[in-house]
Amino acid sequence: MPDSSYDLIVIGGGIIGLATALEAVQRFPGLRLLVLEKETRLAAHQTGHNSGVIHSGIYYKPGSIKARTCVQGGAAMAAFCRRHEVPLEVCGKVVVATDESELPRLEELYRRGTANGVPGLAMIGPERLREIEPHSRGIRALHVPGTGITDYALVAAKYAEIIESGGGEIRTSAEVVGLRPVGDTVVETTAGAFGAKYVINCAGLHSDRVSRMAGADIALKIVPFRGEYYEIVPEKHHLVNGLVYPVADPRFPFLGVHFTRRIHGGVEAGPNAVLAFKREGYGKADVNLTDTLETLSYPGFWRMTRKYWRSGMGEFYRSFSKPAFVRALQKLLPELTETDITPGGAGVRAQALDRDGRLVDDFRFIHTERMVHVCNVPSPAATASI
Repeated sequence: MPDSSYDLIVIGGGIIGLATALEAVQRFPGLRLLVLEKETRLAAHQTGHNSGVIHSGIYYKPGSIKARTCVQGGAAMAAFCRRHEVPLEVCGKVVVATDESELPRLEELYRRGTANGVPGLAMIGPERLREIEPHSRGIRALHVPGTGITDYALVAAKYAEIIESGGGEIRTSAEVVGLRPVGDTVVETTAGAFGAKYVINCAGLHSDRVSRMAGADIALKIVPFRGEYYEIVPEKHHLVNGLVYPVADPRFPFLGVHFTRRIHGGVEAGPNAVLAFKREGYGKADVNLTDTLETLSYPGFWRMTRKYWRSGMGEFYRSFSKPAFVRALQKLLPELTETDITPGGAGVRAQALDRDGRLVDDFRFIHTERMVHVCNVPSPAATASI
């Protein structure tokens, strides 16, 4: 028997789980709601290791869920931050083409952004680029003036405060270890068993495992990719005014190494994208045998590897070679030198991979009886969370 029962249980105390719970308590006053988080604190993983960018919506295929939610979500996120006094800065972004081969992809970004309703987009030449980012160089650029930055861990904390003030309950140190759909679903955790009429799985890096606990055949595997950053030394912060991005390769759901001004000060350079050998592996030496074997035994992983091994080797090389990392950054900021950057933090992205080796590009939701499983929440998930 469960220790207590609820109308709705949300599994996962990251920004997606908390945003889901926030919507529920606001839409259904009096709802008996419980959020379960396995860590001792909220926003401990993807949310707490986020770059803080409020994305604009230029990258996403028109008509996709990401495209439909990013522009609206970005505006709602900025409004939420202002209303609740969460730090916010609208600093703008430039996406810089450094050679002729990138121009068709840059035009495609402009087309997508326009189709998605991103406000203020402008294609600019080298002169205007130097006015916006004096130390960047390129033959053409896309200016996205509405891009902003915030602190998503603080956003998540505010979500939690509103949830609890609305009558919702949040339990940390409660890892889900089983699901029993008998009558009301029983969610078994390390902190006890809880019954629920409905369950929403927002477990991020472990969303596929929780889905399988419920008997879902999701045909996906979460493969963790670590993004490693460098920090620009304080005396060189003046080299970057806002956000400076390369023209992304549309084959991959990664944006390439770029420069991001942080809301609390400082500038990050990165990330690369390398396979992590632990689902929460923020360091190069972090290895979990179960996680590693699960990735390596998945046929979709090897199919992906055959397609993209050259790019993967380049990312891996940059992970261990600071000169190689700097050379990639110098394409956008030629003045940068090895002494201008120091090792920074890292994040792990929960990338869903299907059995054919395709990197799942859009949000993915799967339904089982009285349960919704949020199985892929790539960028712009934090931006679009509201």
